Amino acid sequence: MRQSFQSVKGMNDVLPDETPIWHYLESCLREITTSYGYSEIRMPIVENTQLFCRSIGEVTDIVEKEMYTFVDKGEDSLTLRPEGTASCVRAGIQHGLLYNQQQRLWYMGPMFRRERPQKGRYRQFYQFGLETFGLKGPDIDAEIIALSARLWKKLGLNEVELQINSLGSNQAREAYKEKLVDYFAQNLDALDEDSQRRLKLNPLRILDTKNPGMKGLVENAPKLLDHLDDESKQHFEGLCHKLDHLGIAYVINPKLVRGLDYYNRTVFEWVTTDLGSQGTICAGGRYDGLVEQLGGQATQGCGFAMGLERIILLLQQQSDLSDKLSTKTDVYLCTLGESAEMAGMQLVEKLRDGLPKLKLQLHCGGGNFKKQLKKADKSSAAIALILGGDEVEQQQITIKTLREKSDQVTIAQSELISRLQQIFAI
Repeated sequence: MRQSFQSVKGMNDVLPDETPIWHYLESCLREITTSYGYSEIRMPIVENTQLFCRSIGEVTDIVEKEMYTFVDKGEDSLTLRPEGTASCVRAGIQHGLLYNQQQRLWYMGPMFRRERPQKGRYRQFYQFGLETFGLKGPDIDAEIIALSARLWKKLGLNEVELQINSLGSNQAREAYKEKLVDYFAQNLDALDEDSQRRLKLNPLRILDTKNPGMKGLVENAPKLLDHLDDESKQHFEGLCHKLDHLGIAYVINPKLVRGLDYYNRTVFEWVTTDLGSQGTICAGGRYDGLVEQLGGQATQGCGFAMGLERIILLLQQQSDLSDKLSTKTDVYLCTLGESAEMAGMQLVEKLRDGLPKLKLQLHCGGGNFKKQLKKADKSSAAIALILGGDEVEQQQITIKTLREKSDQVTIAQSELISRLQQIFAI
């Protein structure tokens, strides 16, 4: 019996009719980050497991439940990267990019988390990330938020909201945690099982609960913004002032804490109501202690990441990209007979040299004239070029329009490039 294979659960294929929107989004990301002076960095997919345990936090859902971890033949524990910041910091330390330097970096590629697959969320997912190092003030926080706002504008995404908060310094946050634990401990019976577990391990995550039955309890909990240290308070006020000056609307969300342990001070998310429960499309903030935590010299850090699958879902719902995503063939070359096949291969390469912007397709696989024209029509080409034995002998080519009614014409091959330039206005 012949065995049939399926893709692994949560690992999805991107088919040819879907790739144009990916190319468009990726080109927009590259264009905008480059215009802001950011440089690309590429990191390995596999890292030492301890890198993520130390950076993300051993009691986070990602490390506890979601990482793809294995022991290789050298008995090292390795993990498929679940996010990019830790890898970027590791690369920066390893190659001497961070100490006493300022860096603006970006990366893009697959990440892996063993979550429950659902719309817009997969176990292999593609992420764009942006990281900055060595910049202390709120101006860089405002810049990366402005960069993301510019991306939404370029993509035509309007129904998105910026939410911001401050987690304060590590010391202030620890003091706040004690107050939070005292508050929730007095209401232990009202906590669900997951929140009771988090109370001992990561109490801030209770504020981010999705349980509607705990909404009132969370609303009345002590507010982190009321317990900020003076320096963090000034930093946050500075960020708000800059966003106001830039005309970027935002909502202060005191329950916004992010799911990774390395964040401090500024945290933010761009959210939408158009994707159901998967409403966050971009999230980030500051991580001023992470470089030192991973073995480097103390260096400020700030960045964000976005899952590209969710952005694409939003693009499909909110934007009309039909004019930007066209992949149709412009010109289809039909060849009739062996001599025409040989000459046609040479001719189409000459056309590609002279008309690099045109999409040219050469018929392959033989077949009679009717079959070839049918293939040309199916390709959505505007023009079919017909090359037979007589045309080869006389150095001519026949032009047939496929989308408009007009008589076909035969011209000298030497005139073909200029004629196609006229037809396609290039």
